[in-house]
Amino acid sequence: MSRTPASRTRTAPAVLLAVLGLLLGASACATGEAAPAPAAATGSADPDRVEPLPPPQPRLPVTVPSADGRQVTVTSADRIIPLNGSLAELVFSLGLGDRAVARDVSTTFEQAAALPVITQAHEVSAEGVLSLHPTVVLADRSTGPAEAVAQIRAAGVPLIVLDDAKRIEDIDSRIDRVAAALGVPAAGTELKERTDRRLAEVQQRLPAAADRPKVAFLYLRGSASVFLLGGPDSGAPSLIEAAGGRDAGTAAHLTGDFTPLTSEALVQAAPDAILVMSKGLASVGGVDGLLKLPGVAQTPAGLDRRIVSVDDGRLLSYGPRTPEVLRDLAAQLHRGTT
Repeated sequence: MSRTPASRTRTAPAVLLAVLGLLLGASACATGEAAPAPAAATGSADPDRVEPLPPPQPRLPVTVPSADGRQVTVTSADRIIPLNGSLAELVFSLGLGDRAVARDVSTTFEQAAALPVITQAHEVSAEGVLSLHPTVVLADRSTGPAEAVAQIRAAGVPLIVLDDAKRIEDIDSRIDRVAAALGVPAAGTELKERTDRRLAEVQQRLPAAADRPKVAFLYLRGSASVFLLGGPDSGAPSLIEAAGGRDAGTAAHLTGDFTPLTSEALVQAAPDAILVMSKGLASVGGVDGLLKLPGVAQTPAGLDRRIVSVDDGRLLSYGPRTPEVLRDLAAQLHRGTT
């Protein structure tokens, strides 16, 4: 999913409410040196675009379960509003991008750039949504406020809530559910097969290594002085492990999704590499600024300046572009061996 700690406002600490904003950035190694790609590329070479299937014809009506316990009937997919970047990526990848009529701030890929933004700091404007006359709205459990969701539903608009995706294993079921809700299950099957094949291709090219580096995921928003260390529920461990690493937060027995970054916590985690989002890295002044944060310079990663950066809109999207994310992450993490 294209979600950050800040976008999970229903469960994250209140301090995260201050750090919401556009998730932008370019994927590159934090040292400023371009990361080498593996010999065989998979998927689109441009991380700012999605690769759509041929446009399918939705077969509707359908009635599908919503993650909040409702049964929702969709009669038209002519005007779709996906309320986060991960869901927008799925809509466009399924070949239905020309039916999307709005986006949220975390939808940053090129094909959606001209769509109006109907969220502010990930809070949905019910009036903005309804003004665009959607025939179906896709949301997840972090979508809010609850009053806005209720207002959209009260207006008679089918709104389907999907469970958040936090692991690579969640991708197939998420594709299935979005495709079913939009009446294009065959396109969903095709997209799953393409995504699974590309994930396998990336993982087959990873270097064989008995010693898997420990990787700490840091969530940074320097403008709001928010610095967090990812734990087992942050969404990053699945990617780190698939890329041939070990999640440092999990190894340090952290719990939950994020914990405030302290020297003690980072020293205990002792990462060999640090994973950050590109915009977060820029917000602290790049690698030199990152090394000034508590404990960073004292870790093996800090001493080696081993920083891995992936752009914000893709890192935790868990969707059709995850093979590209995994390839990018692995190329930087195993520099010189892929």
